[in-house]
Amino acid sequence: MADAPETPELTVLARARGGLGHLTLNRPRAINALDLDMVAQLSAALDAWQDDPDVGIVLLDGAGDRGLCAGGDVRSLYDQIVGGTPEQPSVFFRAEYTLNARIAEYPHPIVVIADGITMGGGIGLAGHAAVRVVTERSKLAMPETRIGFTPDVGGTWLLAHAPGRIGEYLGVTGATMDAADALYAGFADHLVPAAHLEALRDALETRADPSTPTELVLLFDETAGPPRLAAARPWIDDAFSADTVPEIVARLRARPEAEASATADTLAELSPTGMAVTLEAVRRARELPDLRAALAQEYRLVMWFAQTQPDLVEGIRAQLVDKDRTPSWRPATSAEVDAETVAAAFAWAPETPLWD
Repeated sequence: MADAPETPELTVLARARGGLGHLTLNRPRAINALDLDMVAQLSAALDAWQDDPDVGIVLLDGAGDRGLCAGGDVRSLYDQIVGGTPEQPSVFFRAEYTLNARIAEYPHPIVVIADGITMGGGIGLAGHAAVRVVTERSKLAMPETRIGFTPDVGGTWLLAHAPGRIGEYLGVTGATMDAADALYAGFADHLVPAAHLEALRDALETRADPSTPTELVLLFDETAGPPRLAAARPWIDDAFSADTVPEIVARLRARPEAEASATADTLAELSPTGMAVTLEAVRRARELPDLRAALAQEYRLVMWFAQTQPDLVEGIRAQLVDKDRTPSWRPATSAEVDAETVAAAFAWAPETPLWD
């Protein structure tokens, strides 16, 4: 008798018990990186539970102890562009952004545990939930400028509403937040020690009194230490209020803080086009009415990058394909990125609209 074919491992685990709909991203070896099939599975589960009277709370977490989600499948994006189908990424982005908006608008409260690495596409899952939990192991970031790209998945909406100029700083530099920083910047609501996560999951399922998700999380909540970002506000607000990236760098170089100088060094390594567009995107997002409008703006930008900009392919190549960490940006410096280029990014009209 021939051996039975192996059953492929489910990349999203969906189960409902005790009034709790529980979703787990299940690609731990890839830090639960998000692909189109996973987006479809998550969306299908939310469809099934939306009108289910037996589901009152949805919990989203990640398998393994490395992180909730390292981001979207940018390697697939690279393959599509290099393979001559730069329009194909629109399929993934439309599905992903629809899911991001769905999480924000879902009729049942969604609790997300952003334990460990939560970056890029992971922020799109965690950042818009009703109750956002981080742990002492959490590392949150929107690091897209490192690959010649710009923050998306509603990231500019979150960045735009961070205190002072923290949003510009986090978006342009791709800096990583710990739990205290994430709480301060508005990317999270509660700190729960990793040792208490199983007890939190159990409480959400068994509905220990008190019964609302926020009240349940507060049973395990601990006070975070002082956020690094709050202490850095003087030099961040001063430098990142400048009009352009070159002016930001000049202000950073003029500051006495060692962190400011180190940040200027970091900016010299990142995509000049990505930084210029990101700076403008965060500022424009402050004037937008809601998350959906921010997602629509981001969709135009990411398709502009995918269809016109060499930095995206080069950035992914350097970070994830050849892994030489030495991208050759075009243009090579921020001084060479003109206002017309940035304006073209925001005027881009994708062939396929985001919202039907």
